[in-house]
Amino acid sequence: MPAAWSLHPQLTQDTIDIGDLPLCRVLVIKDANYPWLLLVPRREGAIEIIDLDEVAQAQLTTEVSRVARALKEITKCDKLNIAALGNVVPQLHVHVIARRKNDAAWPRPVWGVVPPLAHDATEVQNFISALRRKIWLG
Repeated sequence: MPAAWSLHPQLTQDTIDIGDLPLCRVLVIKDANYPWLLLVPRREGAIEIIDLDEVAQAQLTTEVSRVARALKEITKCDKLNIAALGNVVPQLHVHVIARRKNDAAWPRPVWGVVPPLAHDATEVQNFISALRRKIWLG
């Protein structure tokens, strides 16, 4: 892995670090309205999925699937939203969001519907611990 990689400042500000899988840093978005994770490939200059070589693309798919399965099992959500948009933050990152039919934005996308809600410190740590166990980080 190139030493030059760093997390975009906006992602650093908006997230809680869970840990690193072989390719991606796994993060929790600081918004308790939704169980919302980000996977950020630790590759300098990656903006689009096609900026990764085919091996890294396959690894990204594997890691997104692992995290999505764990998130679905932990949250018992109705639907998963998985997207790599990057319209605001250009650094390649994949959103994995657990959605419920009664959440604040259902059935619309989550962006900008309601202001972010601060996490309860104990609840978010319990969530992170459960997630780390499920995705083999702890």
